[in-house]
Amino acid sequence: MIFVTGDTHGLQDFRKLHIFAGENQFLTKKDFVIIAGDCGAVWSNETLVGNLRYYKELPFTVLFIDGNHENFDLLNSFPEEIWNGGRVHKIRPDLIHLMRGQVFEIEGKTIFTFGGATSIDREYLVAGRSWWKSELPTVEEFDEGMANLKRYGNKIDYIITHACGQRALAYPAIRALAGRKGGCPEVKLLSAFEDTADFKHWYFGHFHTDARLSGKYTAIFDNVVELGMDNVKLMKGRNYL
Repeated sequence: MIFVTGDTHGLQDFRKLHIFAGENQFLTKKDFVIIAGDCGAVWSNETLVGNLRYYKELPFTVLFIDGNHENFDLLNSFPEEIWNGGRVHKIRPDLIHLMRGQVFEIEGKTIFTFGGATSIDREYLVAGRSWWKSELPTVEEFDEGMANLKRYGNKIDYIITHACGQRALAYPAIRALAGRKGGCPEVKLLSAFEDTADFKHWYFGHFHTDARLSGKYTAIFDNVVELGMDNVKLMKGRNYL
C-alpha cells in the first residue's frame, strides 16, 4: 500500500506518523508512506544519530521528497542510486529520498516527484546552517523532469511535490494561505508540468493545511491518506500533535 502525508519537519510534526502506525498495525516495510517535502530527517549529524531511530521503529518504509527546510549539503552527500526507476538518496533501507524530476514505478503505479520550494523567511535564516540555496529547483532538474515525463508519453498516475502550480493556487483554500509563496519561481516550473502531464491526482505539502481541492488536487499536512483513494475524507482541523 502507498500513503502520502505532509511536512514532518524532523521530529516536530513526526508524531502523526507514529499515531498512523499505531492505527494501522497491519502495515509492513513493504508498505510506503511518502512525505510531500520538509521531511527534515536529514538535518545534522546529531539528528542522524538521535532521530533516525524513530523512523526505523515505524512498521512501514518512509519515502520523501525534499521541501525547502532540508539540509541539502548533508542530504546530497548520500550516495545516489536508481530505485524503482528513478534517482534516490537511500538514507536507510527504510528511509529514501525521492529526487526531483523522477518517475518511480511503485506497486504498479507511476509517480512523478519534484521537490523544492522558496523559504520566504530566508532573511531570518543562516546560509549553510538553516537555509540552503539548493532549496530552489534548477533548470537542469526541470529539464530532467520534462524528459522523464516524455519517456512515459507525458502520462503518469500521480504527481507529488512540495509547492504547487498556478492551478492549485487558484483555489480559495490555498490562495488564502499562499501570500508571498504565490509569487515564488518554483510555481512557474510546476505550472509547466501541469500543462504537460496527463495525471490522475496531484498531492502537495508546504501550506500546512489539509484540503481536497478538486478531483485532481489535494493539499496535505496532518492527514495520512492512501494514494489515489477518492473516497478518503480529509479531516479538517485534525492535528496529530
